[in-house]
Amino acid sequence: MTDSPLISRQNPDGGWPYRTGASWTEATALALLSLSLGNRGEEYRRGLRWLRGLQRPDGGWAPGSGVAESTWVSAYVLLLPPDDLGGDRYEKGLAWLLSQTGAETKLSYRIQLFLQGVKTPAEEVEDGWPWFPGAAAWVSPTAAGILALRKAPPSAKVKDRLESGRRFLLARRCQDGGWNHGSTHALGVAAPSYPETTGLALLALKDVPRAKLGPSLATAEQDLRTSRSSGASSWLRLGLSAHGVATSSTAPVGLVCRDVHDMALSALADAAENGRNALA
Repeated sequence: MTDSPLISRQNPDGGWPYRTGASWTEATALALLSLSLGNRGEEYRRGLRWLRGLQRPDGGWAPGSGVAESTWVSAYVLLLPPDDLGGDRYEKGLAWLLSQTGAETKLSYRIQLFLQGVKTPAEEVEDGWPWFPGAAAWVSPTAAGILALRKAPPSAKVKDRLESGRRFLLARRCQDGGWNHGSTHALGVAAPSYPETTGLALLALKDVPRAKLGPSLATAEQDLRTSRSSGASSWLRLGLSAHGVATSSTAPVGLVCRDVHDMALSALADAAENGRNALA
């Protein structure tokens, strides 16, 4: 893995931007996760210091220094080694993540729907994760939450949230077997899946038997063959690799990484193809 392109994009404050400008939590966490596979030098330590400084009093992380609320990006930070973040910081972050759930699972919300005569399907009350506190759960933050909890110390609460999160994802597969942001139908019409979301969901469902994911894997392989996006291709490679599907011969070559996010994901996908899936 070559990490010099990422290092050259690091900001003076230790974080990483998406392209240029201010540092952001998502880009920094993915860059550090990529570097953790090989280079843990001064650049890595500077990035950790920036992330530690951005942790909020509630234990979570905001998307950037100008945001005053912890959000789903906390899950990406918690993918980093706990000893590197610091044990106390990691435990507080994990507690914040476990406390988050979609608004649709809260009893008050379900009572409101009941009083309105709306029947809530059972699969819609599974505990997924929202983009930010108080909102409904969606596929991407739920997948990110699962990835983080899969690396957490085992406990009954972690196990329950993992199982509920997997059920949440499985209930939101599109007709073609893939995933979009969360809606399987819109105005009575079957909604299409998105390549990047399909790859991320498959990565989160690593522990689900392949027999239950046949159409999903087939859709991901087809999306990978036709992908023209570096980010989407990387998520698909990571998701398929997690299920033991070889991707090196089917992934498009020469795709342009548009930003730090794409560069980090590409490096992580390259490592996964060589048996080192840092996200699985």
